[in-house]
Amino acid sequence: MIHARRDGRQQPAEGSAECVGIHASQRADRFEALEPVRQAVREHFGGFAKGVAAGLQLRHDHGSQYVSHDFQAELRFLGIQSSPAFVREPEGNGCAERFVRVLKENLLWVRRFDTVEELRGALLAFQRTYNQGWIIERHGYRTPAQVRADQIGPVLMAA
Repeated sequence: MIHARRDGRQQPAEGSAECVGIHASQRADRFEALEPVRQAVREHFGGFAKGVAAGLQLRHDHGSQYVSHDFQAELRFLGIQSSPAFVREPEGNGCAERFVRVLKENLLWVRRFDTVEELRGALLAFQRTYNQGWIIERHGYRTPAQVRADQIGPVLMAA
């Protein structure tokens, strides 16, 4: 999910279905909910600073973690626009819902984890496998990594 901005830096692009951040924790609070956002910002924007992800929108549901003051403040700090899905309309968050279903069916429901660290390692491995090998019909039977490569290829060539 990245493409180059006019200033030459990269940013997530719409529509690749790439998993850009994943995390496991015993607590499910607003600070832990920010970890996947931080991973994605560091990976795709090259660092973590005020306004570094300007122009990016983050779609989320209305869970208490995502609407909390701390979560929203960090999004504003990074320049990310909050884009809450419509209440009681899960299709408004359909891409995330579909990814979670794939994650459950292919990892969480088929394996047992004794520790959070074991789960975290398995999630990171799943993220790599999903991005590099999961074929998505709506993308012409290509993987998220192939879609991303196609998105950034022409932009980087022009730069």
